[in-house]
Amino acid sequence: MTRQIRTSPAACDQSLHQAYDTALLDLDGVVYAGGRAIGHAVESLAAARADGMHLAYVTNNALRTPEAVAEHLGELGIPTEAAEVITSAQAVARLIAEQVEPGSKVLVIGGEGLRVALRERGLVPVESADEEGLAAVVQGYGGPDLAWGRFAEAAYAINRGVPWYASNTDLTIPGARGIAPGNGAAVEVVRIATGADPQVAGKPLPPMHRETVLRTGAKRPLVVGDRLDTDIEGAFNGEVDSLLVLTGVTDAEQLLRAEPRHRPTYVDRDLRGLLSGQPEVVPAAEGFRCGGWTAVALNNGVLELSEDGEGGEGGEGAAGGTGGGSDRDPMDGLRALCAAAWTAAAEGACTLDPAKALARLGL
Repeated sequence: MTRQIRTSPAACDQSLHQAYDTALLDLDGVVYAGGRAIGHAVESLAAARADGMHLAYVTNNALRTPEAVAEHLGELGIPTEAAEVITSAQAVARLIAEQVEPGSKVLVIGGEGLRVALRERGLVPVESADEEGLAAVVQGYGGPDLAWGRFAEAAYAINRGVPWYASNTDLTIPGARGIAPGNGAAVEVVRIATGADPQVAGKPLPPMHRETVLRTGAKRPLVVGDRLDTDIEGAFNGEVDSLLVLTGVTDAEQLLRAEPRHRPTYVDRDLRGLLSGQPEVVPAAEGFRCGGWTAVALNNGVLELSEDGEGGEGGEGAAGGTGGGSDRDPMDGLRALCAAAWTAAAEGACTLDPAKALARLGL
């Protein structure tokens, strides 16, 4: 069966926290950045939980244990149980345990989150490639202080034929000071030294989705994330709906250029989007309309945006014209632009120029 290609953000008459039973929330770039809560996250999550939505925190960051993550969320004002936190360390530990004997030794390149997850699966974390009977190498994010020699230790074992696993391959991780290298960057270092490829458990791959479903029991889940290539693609692979928030690594232009597997069901500025419905994007003349904004893919290779009452095709007030200072919701304009861009791109990535349209929206 061929899956229908998404060409527009979807509408939802209900608030998302009422339409779905469980929010599967990414952490970095969605709930916090660099350890600090992102604006509107704490109060939005509290309101969603108070109204009956189950919250689960699903992270590709394998550095910390679920207990440590839950404690941190509590410090931010988000009461959380360890059982509500699902990490890529847990997913990769299950993956390894299904392929090696109980009690096997596993070389750990990463942090305490990996060690705890391995022990939970009856495996023995070790630190040296010279351990006798080594069954696997597992690599996860180890934080900025992870010693370079740990990558060498991984390479020694992998080059001897020991199977290699990675918790995730996110190339970057958002922090308080900006975007930093993630575990995927570290995986590339080991890949260059070995010529090998790891088995990967984290988003967007099936092991992480399976781990999440097993631990949460979600029936109508909504994936909430900031990354197209992990959160949104993971939802696509799991055939569940998704909400992209623009508080992390994905910006508006990247969203417009998204290929089908990276196109979210919904898009909003931040986690306040959980507490509202989502407006309908409708065909209008040669383009698409949402909330008083109309977006058109022009033949000259430009995405044009105009407001109700303005002239299109570069007219007064259209993107590229002299309009500005609108009190309309910029997110509605972005939704209309998504529909125009994704429809024009069909199964590919949009190549139209969105610069003037996005500048008008302040995005």
